[in-house]
Amino acid sequence: MTSATTSPENTPAWFGEPVLRLLVAGSLLNSVAFFASLPFLSLYLSRISRLPDVAIGAAVGSVALIAALGGVLGGVLTDRLGAVPLVLAGLTLYILAYLSLSLTEQVPVVIGLVLLLGVGRLLVEPSMKKLLSLAAADNGSAVFRIRYATICVGAIVGPLVGAALYTASADLIFVLPAGVFALYLALVSRNAARLAAVDTPAEDGGRASLGTAMRDRTLLLVVAGGFVVFFVFSQFESILPLFIQNERGDAAAGYFSMMLAANAALGIVMQYPAQRLSRWLDTTTMALVSCVAFAVSLLLFGLLPVHPAFAYFGVLAWTAGEAVLLPLPDVLIHDHAPRERRGSYFGLAELRYLGFFLGPVAGGALLARGDWVYFGLLAVVIFVAWPLLAVPAWRIEAAVATRCAERVHTEKG
Repeated sequence: MTSATTSPENTPAWFGEPVLRLLVAGSLLNSVAFFASLPFLSLYLSRISRLPDVAIGAAVGSVALIAALGGVLGGVLTDRLGAVPLVLAGLTLYILAYLSLSLTEQVPVVIGLVLLLGVGRLLVEPSMKKLLSLAAADNGSAVFRIRYATICVGAIVGPLVGAALYTASADLIFVLPAGVFALYLALVSRNAARLAAVDTPAEDGGRASLGTAMRDRTLLLVVAGGFVVFFVFSQFESILPLFIQNERGDAAAGYFSMMLAANAALGIVMQYPAQRLSRWLDTTTMALVSCVAFAVSLLLFGLLPVHPAFAYFGVLAWTAGEAVLLPLPDVLIHDHAPRERRGSYFGLAELRYLGFFLGPVAGGALLARGDWVYFGLLAVVIFVAWPLLAVPAWRIEAAVATRCAERVHTEKG
């Protein structure tokens, strides 16, 4: 059985749909803006303050933390108030926060404004994912992989632009995102009616959306599986650099920057073969293969002291697993969630990003106990994600197949 997310032959490509083009363009702008500023925010805080590293880390990490915990609220509001008003409000908040950051160096004010970025994110992310899912129809697998590719593009372009701006003047890392989000806001405002036409309001005004989502065991399994994936995935940009520094000393920064660039570039390239492969393999099998790829990559990273080439082979295997597993929860939710409650479903799914916080903490503790304790245990942990994602994938694929059969029967009748 092929993946349930396979697009029918008569379904138009995503780039043929104006709404999807707009939403993908918005995702790209969002990614570039964030990667041009957030990677340098810790450097900026250390320059303007005497805060300890742990406080700086907490301030920077608060953006994702607020978005993860507040995504549930954002999703519920999306179903109740509509996706477009929340996107407009979130983008406006982004612009005001970034412009204010460019005008002040008062540390308490800066930290407060950084927290507002998290609030903006909890408003925008569930709403945009709901619109993307509703507009995608049977193209969900392809569209969410394209969205992941836009994140990879942002991870390449954003830091390069941000580094140049920070070198010229530190406050420019806030001016540029404000301008990018202003463009994003203009695009959404101009197409607000078209986007609103895609949105599907809940008949009960969204009052039962959260309760429905929290009682959905299939959704909860997807969220748990996504949490495990992000728990392991967080190691790449948090603890792995520390291991490389222990092995390569002063050369670690340059060495790891090359690995990051390779990972981002490969993430874009691998989306096409991943989408093609989904036509031949069911989602359960693809998830298992991806878990194997992650485990192999972790073992290859551990062989860095033997020869540097092992780390680059590790990046290749890591990205192969990442290309499937990172977009997979959103693809499954797209296929499973009721149209009118997708805001709450995507909002609740934001909780999986808590893996980005707990992962580095646990990873640091494991690395302190030994390199192979760290790599070996993580290579085992990633397989916990497989049943958590495989069971709902099997259920969702069966349900989609049934719906398709019923639709064909109705059309023939």
